[in-house]
Amino acid sequence: MKRFAGPILASLGIALLSPLGAMAQDAAQPVRAAVLRVERGPELPISRLDLPPDDLGFAGGRLATEDNQTTGRFMGQDFTTEDVDADPDTAVQALETLIADGTTFIAVMAGPDTLLALADAAGDRALIVNATAQDTRLREADCRANVMHVAPSRAMLADALTQFLVWKKWTDWLLVPGSHPEDALMADAYRASAKKFGARIVEERVFEDTGGARRTDTGHVLVQRQMPVFTQRAEAHDVLVAADEADVFAAYLPYQSWDPRPVAGSAGLRPMSWHPALEAWGATQFQRRFERAAGRTMRPEDYQVWMALRVLGEAATRTKATDFATLRDYILSPAFELAAFKGQKLTFRPWNHQLRQPVVLAADRVIVSVSPQEEFLHRVSRLDTLGVDEPETTCDLN
Repeated sequence: MKRFAGPILASLGIALLSPLGAMAQDAAQPVRAAVLRVERGPELPISRLDLPPDDLGFAGGRLATEDNQTTGRFMGQDFTTEDVDADPDTAVQALETLIADGTTFIAVMAGPDTLLALADAAGDRALIVNATAQDTRLREADCRANVMHVAPSRAMLADALTQFLVWKKWTDWLLVPGSHPEDALMADAYRASAKKFGARIVEERVFEDTGGARRTDTGHVLVQRQMPVFTQRAEAHDVLVAADEADVFAAYLPYQSWDPRPVAGSAGLRPMSWHPALEAWGATQFQRRFERAAGRTMRPEDYQVWMALRVLGEAATRTKATDFATLRDYILSPAFELAAFKGQKLTFRPWNHQLRQPVVLAADRVIVSVSPQEEFLHRVSRLDTLGVDEPETTCDLN
């Protein structure tokens, strides 16, 4: 386990050497948090450019702790964050150790089953913030009252992309899901989204993962022969939408399909919570601070962990409190909102604890658009056009 505390500015060094400065530092009330990262295996991505850094997620948490500490110094609060690595078999024990040590706010990077096990083990002793799991069922039939979701759901990501494609009038789709369970879940989200916004899936073709090396010296030669044949004689379509969360084939589709059509979904135009090219709404300065601290660009996982810990910082600042019950009640209240470099305040949906947020649509090195699109209206918030709305929810937080 590693503990990270936000640094004290050098300009305060002289004050801290004085008796009054020392007293103020000693009187600071601790606000403890943790990032629990549960490793799921050493699967290699298609591209070596996508290899996960060792500090994935943790780097976002460290920046959030610095941001929390900046305000905390003036509020008499001292924010610390513990970085914890575990595997699915040891995750619950790691959680118990954190709670026993007084940590009651835990950002979790884990798969859906592990997240549910952690939530059930925590009960009312801790608040779990889901920083990475996208499964819509975690916000619906398998929702938990002690879990907040800052990671967008698959339904939100699919709706964000669909809105843009419908706005472009690219309403006829060739849907290509992979053969892994998570691919099927993403494909389900695209089917539901197409029905919701009036797109039409003219054909589906499953890409079967037959195993073998993902990266070989002759891979591009095989792909150049395989992908055109795989997509040949498809029904007439405007866009090819890939559902490949396992990262097996989608990256090979652009420029290799039989028909000259744009690719979206898991390659080409992708819906994401964050992208390093985002510069609007003060994001440039935010990106630069992260890059200076981490020595790399910010990934969606980093941003989502940053948001998770900023939820705690915002609650502590607004309530001027550090006790668990007060912070939890404020986070769950309608008064809570979070500024997160997305052009508007973000709030939690009371019916399933999902953070409302815009979704970035990115293509390689540039931002193409941000959803929700202006043309899609809602009686409460356009952000509620992304994902499962309150009248449709099956979540029962009671």
